Amino acid sequence: MRRFARTLAAVALATAVVTGTAGWASGNAQRAVTGPPPGSDAWRADGVLGRQLPDPARATPEQVHRFFQGLSASERQDLLERHPSVVGNLDGAPLELRYRANSLALRTSSDPRYLRLAAPGRQILAFDPRGRGQVAEVFGDLRSARHVSVVVPGSDIDAGSFDRRGDVYGTPSGMAKSLYAETGRGGAVIAWAGYTTPVGLGLDAATGALAEAGAQRLTRFTAGLAADGLPAPVVFCHSYGSVVCGLAASRLGATDLVVLGSPGMRADDVAGLRTGARVWAARNATDWIDDVPHVEVAGLGHGPDPADAEFGARRVPARDAKGHTGYFAPGTDSLRAFAAIAEGTV
Repeated sequence: MRRFARTLAAVALATAVVTGTAGWASGNAQRAVTGPPPGSDAWRADGVLGRQLPDPARATPEQVHRFFQGLSASERQDLLERHPSVVGNLDGAPLELRYRANSLALRTSSDPRYLRLAAPGRQILAFDPRGRGQVAEVFGDLRSARHVSVVVPGSDIDAGSFDRRGDVYGTPSGMAKSLYAETGRGGAVIAWAGYTTPVGLGLDAATGALAEAGAQRLTRFTAGLAADGLPAPVVFCHSYGSVVCGLAASRLGATDLVVLGSPGMRADDVAGLRTGARVWAARNATDWIDDVPHVEVAGLGHGPDPADAEFGARRVPARDAKGHTGYFAPGTDSLRAFAAIAEGTV
C-alpha cells in the first residue's frame, strides 16, 4: 500500500511538471560542468617538452600517470607553473603535484568565494572554478594511508559552500573531517565536491541528468587514485550524491559503497548496481528523505529506497542521528559504524 501511494505521488509530480503547474522547479536549473580542466587548450598547444602532452580529454588516468613518471622534478615543476589548472585537476597526476598546482591556482584567483580554500596547509586535490566551482580536499596523509574514504555530497554544494560554517555535517568538508577524526591517522578522507549539484528541490533534484554527469567525473576521479597507487576507497554518498554513486557504482573500484539519506540510486536493488562492492544504507527516523516518493516515473524520482530491506543493502544503525544532515555528527551510532566500515573492521 505504501509503495502504491508513493507511485501515485510520483505520477502526480510528473503530471504537474509536464503540464507546467510546477514551473518553479526549473527556476534553478543547472548546467553541468563537464569535459577537461580549464586551460586545456593552452596545455595541448604547449611544446615546452619538445613532445605532445597527454590530452586531458582523451588520455586515461593510467596514461597520465605514466607520463608524469617519465618526467624529471624540474619538468614537473615547469608544467605546474605554466598550467596549474590542468595539473591540479588531471586525474592520474601525482597527488603531491596536484596539491601544489591547486594551491597556486587558488592563490592567484581573484574570486572571494575561494579565499578560505587558499589557506596554507589545506590539501586541495582538485579545484575547478567554472560554474559554481568544484573542489576536492584531503584530510590525512593520503600517500601513506592504509585505507581511503571518499565523501560525495548532495544538493546545494559547490566550492563556495564546501565548508560553510552553518549545517557543518551537511557539507563535504564537515562530513570528511568528522570521519577522519573518528578513524584516526591510519587513513585519509577525501571530501569530493567534484560535480555540479542541484540547487534546491526543483526538477534537477528529481531527475538524473546532473547525476549522470557527476558519475562520469567521480569514476574518472577514483580511477586517478588507483593509477597513483592509492588503496581502493570506501565511498560515502549523501542524499543526491547517492544517485551519482548509484550510476557510477559498476565503475568505481570501491570496496564499499555507503549511502545515507538517499532518495534512491537509480537501481531496483543491490544486484542492479552491478558492483562487487559491499553496499550499505543508513536512514534515521527524523530524516525528511523518507517522505520523498522512492519510485521512478517518466524520468522523475530515483527508484527504491536503499534503506528498505527489499533493496538488499546492509543496514547501518542510525538511531541517534538527527535529520537529513546528522549522520556524521560526533557521538552518533552512524558515525561509529561509518568509521568501522572505512577501517575495514566489519
